[in-house]
Amino acid sequence: MNPHLALLQAYPFEKLKKLFAGIQPNPDYKAISLGLGEPKHPTPQLIKDAFLANLDGLANYPATLGSEPLRRAISRWLAQRYQVPALDIQHQILPVNGSREALFSLTQAVVDPSKVSNGKPIVMCPNPFYQIYEGAALLAGAEPYFANANPDKNFAPDYSSIPEEIWQRTQLIFVCSPGNPTGAVLTQADWDELFALSDRYGFVIAADECYSEIYFGDTAPLGSLSAAYSSGRLDYPRLVTLSSLSKRSNVPGMRSGFVAGDAAIMKQYLLYRTYHGSAMSPTVQAASVAAWEDEQHVIDNRALYVKKFAQVTPVLAEVLDVKLPDAAFYLWAGVDKHIQISDTEFAQGLYRDYNVTVLPGSFLARDAHGTNPGNQRIRMALVAEVEECMEAAQRIAAYTRKLINQQASHSHQTSKTSN
Repeated sequence: MNPHLALLQAYPFEKLKKLFAGIQPNPDYKAISLGLGEPKHPTPQLIKDAFLANLDGLANYPATLGSEPLRRAISRWLAQRYQVPALDIQHQILPVNGSREALFSLTQAVVDPSKVSNGKPIVMCPNPFYQIYEGAALLAGAEPYFANANPDKNFAPDYSSIPEEIWQRTQLIFVCSPGNPTGAVLTQADWDELFALSDRYGFVIAADECYSEIYFGDTAPLGSLSAAYSSGRLDYPRLVTLSSLSKRSNVPGMRSGFVAGDAAIMKQYLLYRTYHGSAMSPTVQAASVAAWEDEQHVIDNRALYVKKFAQVTPVLAEVLDVKLPDAAFYLWAGVDKHIQISDTEFAQGLYRDYNVTVLPGSFLARDAHGTNPGNQRIRMALVAEVEECMEAAQRIAAYTRKLINQQASHSHQTSKTSN
């Protein structure tokens, strides 16, 4: 077997299962999970109709490059969304079976261990991060390097302290904007810094933008293609962007997304995928065209999140260190605003006493450079309907207030004993 498999860590949800082992949640409360970032809003009818109208596609082998109508729909969407010229549908766009598998397979195609003489090639990941980045790096024979989040930059990665020796070995950098779990969005200055580093050291930038259509203000999050075009990088050198319909259109089970950008990278990645054997079903392609060509369902979907976050965030902000994120559907909350408690202890107690599941922040990060940026934080995925999310928020607030009162009582008793 591939020896790199032994390097893979348990997925966060496996860790959560072990964390909750033996705990019996309070039966007075119905279970509510804010742990899994799986969209729960209804799938738009127009996508279902397009899927059912194209079932004949199941009788055909799909082409790896995907259909021309789908690539054209993606190109039109990119041009409209990011205000860039239409990308070349023959050389710059490739449909994929969701961004997750593409993040993994792109890494296998990009990493070249033969070009590094002083150790392994490096794949740089944000920290906290989506665990596929790490697994893809390890199985490509690379070394993951974690760029810790900077709390002063809304938990965006801090690249300023990374040593020269690390940059020299870096072949690929994952950028998640809007970020999972932090919701942070990179600025034009952030992108310009990355582009300059890429020009200097020659690494590829993989921009994971699957949360780009869930935001709370009037301005959509800046995307990598927009940032590159604004900087005069008209052919997107060493840049590929990945996106998906899962969050945008509430179709996670359809597994539909795309990779787009630098034509030279896309040419080699297409070759890899031809052997990889992961072409998209013609039926899914037809439904994807309908999704990319309609924006009203995206606007309606975003409005549901805006309403949900507007109600939930103030309730939690009274007891936790949390605020409205730039984008995405997560709240990234500090649990130590009023009490000293670990994120794992908080998650266990909340599950035990109020039957609410949240994901400990330390499960979404790695110990790196002397710290784990997920410590004493939790991720809450507000994917359910408004009422269920509000119920969960009220239980979390009640649990936290109980902890605050318990700590105050303990401090009072300790003070009396000392006197």
